[in-house]
Amino acid sequence: MSNKNLIEKPQTPEQEKLVQSQFNTNVAFYVHLKAYNNNVREDLEKRISEVFFFSRGIDWKFDSFGIEKAGSRGSEILGYFIFRAVEIEKLKKLFLEEFKDYDNAIKISCSVSKYEKVEEEFFELDV
Repeated sequence: MSNKNLIEKPQTPEQEKLVQSQFNTNVAFYVHLKAYNNNVREDLEKRISEVFFFSRGIDWKFDSFGIEKAGSRGSEILGYFIFRAVEIEKLKKLFLEEFKDYDNAIKISCSVSKYEKVEEEFFELDV
């Protein structure tokens, strides 16, 4: 790919839709699980759908969800949920409210990562 097609500012409405926000905050929740069986994924999805349902008024976007089984990267079984969020405290309260009575959870840990856009370029690929 040559650099001659790179532009620094969007020039078309399609490129304008691709503009990333200046700041991005990711919130990751890790549910440390006691056990993994056939019902775990379904139960976690049901609980997180409740978080989605009740989260009106909180500025967030759902990014990803998954389950890491023991041995894949650690010794614990983790259910993880990653959001892009602005109102982190509200999201933490909502998440805790939905998972505080989850019997399969040992604990819930959370990380908040803040990113700042350093550079953004646009280009098109001919197909």
